Amino acid sequence: MNVAIGFVLVLGILILVHEWGHFIVARFFGVRVDVFSIGFGPRLFGWKRGATDYRVSAVPLGGYVRMAGQDLSDIDAGEQKPTGAPDELMSKKRWQRALISLAGPVVNLIFPLFLLTGYFVVKGNPYPKYMDEPLVILSLPKDSPLNKVGVEPGDRIVSLNGLSNPTWWNIRNVEFGKGIAGKRFQIRFEHQGEIHSAEVMASGMQEPDLLFGYPPNKPIVGSAERDKPAYRAGLRRDDVIQSINGQAIHNWQEMVTAIQSSRGKPIHTTVRRKNQTLSFTITPVSDKNDKGEPTWIIGIRPGQEYSFRRVGVMQAVTTSTDFTVSGTWQVIDIVGKLITGKVAAKQLQSVIGIANEAGQAVQEGTFAVITLMAVLSLNLGVLNLLPIPILDGGNILLLAMEGIRRRDFSLSFKERFVQVGLVFLLVLFAYVMYNDVMRLLPIHS
Repeated sequence: MNVAIGFVLVLGILILVHEWGHFIVARFFGVRVDVFSIGFGPRLFGWKRGATDYRVSAVPLGGYVRMAGQDLSDIDAGEQKPTGAPDELMSKKRWQRALISLAGPVVNLIFPLFLLTGYFVVKGNPYPKYMDEPLVILSLPKDSPLNKVGVEPGDRIVSLNGLSNPTWWNIRNVEFGKGIAGKRFQIRFEHQGEIHSAEVMASGMQEPDLLFGYPPNKPIVGSAERDKPAYRAGLRRDDVIQSINGQAIHNWQEMVTAIQSSRGKPIHTTVRRKNQTLSFTITPVSDKNDKGEPTWIIGIRPGQEYSFRRVGVMQAVTTSTDFTVSGTWQVIDIVGKLITGKVAAKQLQSVIGIANEAGQAVQEGTFAVITLMAVLSLNLGVLNLLPIPILDGGNILLLAMEGIRRRDFSLSFKERFVQVGLVFLLVLFAYVMYNDVMRLLPIHS
């Protein structure tokens, strides 16, 4: 049930937003819209307002806006040939038709800004729950100056530049600016019941932001990939990893380090699942990280416990903008790595994988659903701008080529152009869906 609810909630809204982008710009340029459909295939239900039939169709794997007088090569054009009427799409200038195609992806790219801003204003700005915890040292990098002044794991910083009882929030927030590189800190710390004073700087550190060590972000399993060692061994979402090979694990980074140190040998892992303590033996496998470098993985993604701070509209807009911009560049980066082969196509997800993610998001709560919608919206926006026939980017490319030629291509050329894109997408869709199904099969996991 959660999967169905999540699928309809997440993809349904995103498709609606995308098609609304095409619809609103088409109407702005005076194009008559005959059909506004969520889904493909036979009409299930809907209503008609003005010239437009608003409908929900049987196959919920997309949607379309059918405009009057569309080029017959368009996959959703219907059978009505353009008549040359002024309210038909093909009667409009090429730059207007290009903007209509561009509108859908653009709306997907800016939708997260409005979605997240509204959520942050109503709910508050999310941040990791551990940031409210006292600044207790868990572990320190070897090059941290705190080692030289006698600070050890378990010590608590009781004063930081005159601020009493600082938390992890204080060193991550604006009170000390973004980043702590080059800053001088007067600290007082409690060591074995005694208070000591020292002055430290992060200069010379390989990672200056780790001056006070790794934060206490619990190694919570956010998700476990079905075809990877962790899931096969028995790890599940919301498990908290407590130890690896007898070594206590306090944060996510310690867990990653322990996995890398295994060099592919089996690791004995203890986790807490609700009120139970369970043990598993997991054998890491070789893979590549985001930089294309070899690494050892067990196939889990981090989970996080969140708290919320009330913020004003401007702060909400700023946070939403940062998320939207950084998320867009991340999608572009991944697309680039897919093209160059640094990321394998088997890592992509079809509607099956997305539906599963949506179901998990519904279980996790509102913030997970909102975040997933924002991420998928950015993906839809970027991917639809790719110059692949049948996608919006392909249509824009075709219009640009016609503009350079100063005349339209023949209908047969356009049909071949669309067919190439359709075959490519169908093959890719089948391949990605096959991988999704295989990941879900018990025999595979």
